[in-house]
Amino acid sequence: MSYYYYDKDECKFVPVQYDAVDRLIHTVSQLLLYGIVISGVVISMIVNYAGTPSEIALRAENRELTSQLRHTRATILQLDEQLDQLVANDNELYRTVLGLDPISMDERMAGTGGSDRIAGLNIYQSDTSELLRWTLGNLESIERRVNIQQLSFEEIKAYYNENQQKLQHIPAIRPINSIITSGFGPRMHPVYRFRRPHEGIDFRARIGTPIYATGDGVISMAGTNGTYGITIKIDHGFGYESLYAHLSGLETGIRTGRRVKRGDLIGFTGDTGVVEGPHLHYEIIRDGRAVDPLYYMFADLSPDEYIAFRRIADTNERSMD
Repeated sequence: MSYYYYDKDECKFVPVQYDAVDRLIHTVSQLLLYGIVISGVVISMIVNYAGTPSEIALRAENRELTSQLRHTRATILQLDEQLDQLVANDNELYRTVLGLDPISMDERMAGTGGSDRIAGLNIYQSDTSELLRWTLGNLESIERRVNIQQLSFEEIKAYYNENQQKLQHIPAIRPINSIITSGFGPRMHPVYRFRRPHEGIDFRARIGTPIYATGDGVISMAGTNGTYGITIKIDHGFGYESLYAHLSGLETGIRTGRRVKRGDLIGFTGDTGVVEGPHLHYEIIRDGRAVDPLYYMFADLSPDEYIAFRRIADTNERSMD
């Protein structure tokens, strides 16, 4: 590129003459100027689109916090599921067996809803705001439900302390150290080949396996009982009875009128009566009506064991007697 200057004496534009060194200096100066301009443009773009170093660090921190929030969400879902199971055990097992009124879901969920903390989350980006809103809302809900559950357990504990004699008589343990094979309710009979009421639960066991009284009481029957074979029945008082059927024999001294305590050995499993194979058929009668014995094993089953037993009871449609 050529450059000119205006010569006043000659009244014309005259080309600028450069020697080699001047030309080199001029070229380098131009390149430096262009470089500075381009660098400024690039830096401006980086700042506008990528952010300053502090902004980049904040974005990385936000991504990490968002990831932790998602992990917290998964943990909350797991806690909520465990709390649901705790609530079910509370209503179906402890409160029902003890004769306490169940706590309705409306009562357990009382007070759930928005809060001032949740209302102030609109300043965040939509995804982050929604995640924070969900997290805080569910944490507050779980906190309220846990508080109500704690009050329920305190009520149960107080009832237990005031009614220990009655609770010692309620049949509340497994009668045999074995796993359930068939649950309570209508089942296909293995011999008669049609569905009929199954008023107890079945435990599969080898002949001669020890059977234990599930609560304090008085033996009201000990002997052969039709299709039930050799049977023991215990009157626990307070409207409760328990029945043990298809035995191979009775423990020495077990007879009608004898008092027994929870955990006493009373007999041995067998296959007497109309059965498919050796097992124990176990019933609980409350106020003259058969009830599901699984609800009455709260003193002997962990929550995981109860869930496993309940799953078997609900899925096996065939009884052993």
